[in-house]
Amino acid sequence: MEQKRLWVVIAALLGLTATILGAYGAHGLPASGITPEHLSAFHTAVQYQFFHALALLALGLSPLRGHAITLACVLFTLGTLGFSGSIYAMVLLGTKGIGLITPAGGLCFMLGWAALVWVGCRLGGKNE
Repeated sequence: MEQKRLWVVIAALLGLTATILGAYGAHGLPASGITPEHLSAFHTAVQYQFFHALALLALGLSPLRGHAITLACVLFTLGTLGFSGSIYAMVLLGTKGIGLITPAGGLCFMLGWAALVWVGCRLGGKNE
């Protein structure tokens, strides 16, 4: 699959699952007797998933190409799986040890944004 199309499809899947999980977090989780702290963490995971799904969509539709763009897309995807995914697992499955993955996912988000800083700094240069 062409890379541009791949990132749009991944963005759409992340947006779809964020919508589903957000609806569940708003309607199903409170009825399950979940703690306010877990509910708040779940909502944070959904928000970060949405933010990065939209960033991936923008990158997938952007005419910009290159290794730094690809790196940002990979890091946003890994960040969503690590950060949001580990929070979902902790809240929904009660897994505790998986919480060590959450900061690694957050680091992936930060590195993805740093890659875009790099891209922005290089725009307008002779390699554009």
